[in-house]
Formats: sequence, structure tokens, C-alpha cells
Amino acid sequence: MRDILEKLINNEINLEEAENLIKSNNILEFDEIAKIDSHREKRTGFPEAVFSPGKDYDDLLLIIKKYFESDNTQNLIITKLSFKRYDKLQKDLHYLKTKGLIFDYNKKAQILVIRFDNDKPEPIAKIGIMTAGTSDISVAEEAKVIVEEGGCEAITSYDIGVAGIHRLFPQIAYMIGEGVKVLIVCAGMEGALPSVVAGLVDIPVIAVPTSVGYGVGEGGRVALDSMLQSCAPGIAVVNIDNGFGAGVFALNIVKS
Repeated sequence: MRDILEKLINNEINLEEAENLIKSNNILEFDEIAKIDSHREKRTGFPEAVFSPGKDYDDLLLIIKKYFESDNTQNLIITKLSFKRYDKLQKDLHYLKTKGLIFDYNKKAQILVIRFDNDKPEPIAKIGIMTAGTSDISVAEEAKVIVEEGGCEAITSYDIGVAGIHRLFPQIAYMIGEGVKVLIVCAGMEGALPSVVAGLVDIPVIAVPTSVGYGVGEGGRVALDSMLQSCAPGIAVVNIDNGFGAGVFALNIVKS
């Protein structure tokens, strides 16, 4: 960056060229496998995340190694990471632990955070996370990890769907009493829960369709369409099983 700024001062490049060079300098390219945004946390307030599925194990291992060999001081998140892969990674990357890095793996969410320390500042806000059924918990837990990594406190309540709707009302009352600023609501099957919740609260609701279901609802498409078609105002819908996206969006709301 110093070289770029010196060229700008000496009129060797113009302002636009300097801006493009600085932007490109923020991208770490690892053996033509991945381009990591090393300054994402500084720019967006949230660290870089790597989506595990579809990557060869050796490529995933290389990405993590190179990330921490590049003098990076930001945490790294690996999403949708099976326990089998995590178990192998933490053995192959044991040397990082000797350098003080912490491997924090949530088995339900299948998400790994590799962080430099466990010091967490006071939460900036509270975010509520609900599920319709127990089968939706893995997606909700992914959102929970993201919310907490982003500096918020997550208040959770699971298995309170419309099949036993009497379970819902005391949990909503509790979360509102705790002062949550956003509600993340995960549901599969027909995806009705976010609409019910949005009709009862005056805060934003982020609806997360899950791939839980059978028959015409298999794969989560029915839940997705139902949430998009909701007549209750104040709902934003993310993609199927996208707990990560819901968590990041909730953080954007409370930080705005």
C-alpha cells in the first residue's frame, strides 16, 4: 500500500488507478484455488467465511493454512463443515493451536470458527432465534454462531411451531421482554411460523426456510414460497437453510 501511495503522490498513477490497486491488494490468491478477502472484517464488520461443501479436502486445508500464514489477524469461519472433515482438519492444523489459535466447532451447526482469542466484548444487542421444530435446530444454530461472532447475544427458543402454537406465545413475550431487536425464525414443512410471529411483533423478522419436509415440501421449496407469499408485513426471507445469511443480515440491522 505504501508503494501505491508513493506512486500517487509522485503523480505516477491517478486516483482511480490507486483505488483499484489498493482494492486488489486486499485479495489473497491461494494457488489459483481461492481468492480470500483479507480486509472483509475491516470493511463490513464481519470476518471472511469459507463455504466447505464442494471443496476438495486438500484445497480446504490449503486455504486455511495460507490464510493464517499471510500474517492475517482476523478470525476465519468455515460453514457447512461435517464433523468428519473438522476432525481431520483440527489434526492436520494442530500447529495453529500451538500458536494460540482456538478451534471453536459447533457440531449441530456444522460451523467452525478459528479465532485468535476467546475475549468477547459486551454484546451490542440481543437477537432472538426461533425454530418451528427440532429438525430446524441445525440451521438456527448456524445463525446463532454468526450472531455471537458478530458481537450480539443470541436468545434461542426451539420447537415452538404451529403444530402446538400455545408454546409460541410465552416465548415471544419473553424475547420481547429481553429487548431483542430482531427475530430469526427457522421453519420447514409449510413454513408458517414466521408469518405468525410477524403478526405479533413490531420488530423485523428474518424468515429462514429449512429443507425439512416430505412429499411436495421436500427440499424446503414449499416453506420458501410460503414465506415469500406471507401477508404479514415486516418479513425478510433468506435462502433455504441459510442460517449464515440470516445471522449476517440480523447483524446489519442492529448495527445500522
